[in-house]
Amino acid sequence: MASSSFIAILSLALLVVFMGSATAQLSTDFYSKTCPRLFPTIKYKVHSAIAREARMGASLLRLFFHDCFVNGCDGSVLLDDTSNFIGEKTSNANRNSARGFDVIDDIKSAVESVCPGVVSCADILAITARDSVVTLGGPNWDVKLGRRDARTTSRAAANRGVPQPTFNLDRLISRFNSLGLSTQDLVALVGSHTIGQARCTSFRARIYNETNIDSSFAQTRRSNCPRTNGTGDNNLAPLDLQSPVVFDNGYYKNLVQKKGLLHSDQQLFNGGSTDSIVRSYSESQSTFFNDFVTAIIKMGDVNPLTGSKGEIRKNCRRAN
Repeated sequence: MASSSFIAILSLALLVVFMGSATAQLSTDFYSKTCPRLFPTIKYKVHSAIAREARMGASLLRLFFHDCFVNGCDGSVLLDDTSNFIGEKTSNANRNSARGFDVIDDIKSAVESVCPGVVSCADILAITARDSVVTLGGPNWDVKLGRRDARTTSRAAANRGVPQPTFNLDRLISRFNSLGLSTQDLVALVGSHTIGQARCTSFRARIYNETNIDSSFAQTRRSNCPRTNGTGDNNLAPLDLQSPVVFDNGYYKNLVQKKGLLHSDQQLFNGGSTDSIVRSYSESQSTFFNDFVTAIIKMGDVNPLTGSKGEIRKNCRRAN
């Protein structure tokens, strides 16, 4: 027993050391001399994309999440399939769902025009996520930079890594903890569902089979999501019923009222250990914002490629 406890403590210590050594190479001023026009260039493109389609802000934020949950924040989610690997775009979490790749291409092209060969696609995702949140009314933060891009990826890794809408609370906590993210980080980060939409296939089972759901809310959602598989599968519903294109604390207010759209959403407020955090965020937007910023910076520190590892892709869709 003692030896197994020692091994567990040692493993945790090594994880902290590993993450610390990598994140020490990330800094908020990484491109201050090599690409001084980086931030305004990306900000303009993000603003333009969201002005054309408000939902795009959620899609761009989601890309950053899905990138970081598969082998770390390395831009791998952007890679197209090749003869050597099947990438993440056709994984369970991303197939017919992940979007915004054309916007990232446009941003990358704009960045390359002002500082060619300097800024990684992984860092572009991190900045784009921040700018999307701010554009939709959320908090601002200084983005740590210096990540490099992966040369390969794996659909299987994405299937294992990205949390699914069917996860219960224990599985959510376990997956986030495995990346060094706490239970509080989990609840704050899933608050990203205050913007965006989900497909009928992601919430059909919840609105027809679950009991911890407001009956009128379930009935409303059923009107656009038929019970039969294969019918209306791609019909969309907002993750936040009240303000789907505003980054606020409305998501948590919905959970308290049993109006979480996804099974995994309502798991955060279902008589478990996270109920108190959800209630706190539902009552204080500033508390949510503060914790969200802390958590997303922490998520951005997950296993980045730095130094001589990886590369700076010229095209975010393929390795050089």
